[in-house]
Amino acid sequence: MFFQLKDILKTALPSAFKTVRWLLSLMIPISLLVTLLQYYGIISLAANLLNPLFYYLGLSGQCAFVFLTSIFLNIYSAIAVISSLSLSMREITIVALMCLISHNMIIETIIQSKTGSSGLKMVFIRLLSSIFGALVLNYLLPAESMKAFTVQVIQNQHAGLLLVIKDWGIKMFFLALKVVLFVSALMILQKVLEKSGIIEIISKVLSPLLKIMGLPIKTSFLWIVANVLGLAYGSAIMIDELEKGKLSKEENNLLNHHVAVSHSLLEDTLLFMTIGVSAFWITVPRILMAIFVVWMYKFWQKLEIKNLAILLLL
Repeated sequence: MFFQLKDILKTALPSAFKTVRWLLSLMIPISLLVTLLQYYGIISLAANLLNPLFYYLGLSGQCAFVFLTSIFLNIYSAIAVISSLSLSMREITIVALMCLISHNMIIETIIQSKTGSSGLKMVFIRLLSSIFGALVLNYLLPAESMKAFTVQVIQNQHAGLLLVIKDWGIKMFFLALKVVLFVSALMILQKVLEKSGIIEIISKVLSPLLKIMGLPIKTSFLWIVANVLGLAYGSAIMIDELEKGKLSKEENNLLNHHVAVSHSLLEDTLLFMTIGVSAFWITVPRILMAIFVVWMYKFWQKLEIKNLAILLLL
């Protein structure tokens, strides 16, 4: 057993550290850039331009700032902004769905590009799904029955740049530590489950569900990882399996179409539930849209192949 564990560590840790290095090389400069954009009010200015669109989604203009914050940063940042505003629970529910689909867009798009998908297509799918999901919720949610949620948070908007960068540095240090620990633990877990044959059992158990979703059976473990831990941590295994030929680019691409719309169902959903958002309205629409996106992609592929065959015959 000791020798098996030693072999697992020898194979898992180099792959984990390679992915960690790559992830942090993305996260650190992008996070610093966004912090500076936020400090100088550029994100706020961009949010103001989105005000007319958000009116048609049943949202006040300030929700545009929440959405843009989530796109450039993460769910924690979006919730921090929500907590400083006076919004109805109806508005929070709609913008929460949008944020859950399109958060951390820059980093996650680069990850999906590296694992076999078109980055531009992933951005288009996520933004379109966010808007469509918001339109549906705006139609379905009752106008007056959801209570207002107001929490005033005292923020120092006049903090000096050095103080802002110092605060960013502390947060980034703990994030980097979290990335190292999570990715390493995940890679070790994956190798243990692989050696013990548990991944095959998981695949068999989930196969009926994956068939409904239109996903390959081999993506079962990755689907679990993406929905429990998110895309950033799940990328370690996706990249590893792609490089070793265990999953093809097309299989990864199909999974990416699904998780682009619906991922991190556990942690991020729980974060919004802590401020009173209904789990149903921010979970079920994401899953249904993700299934729809995959089947539409597969249908479009068949259509393209059919059209190509017709052209070749002509």
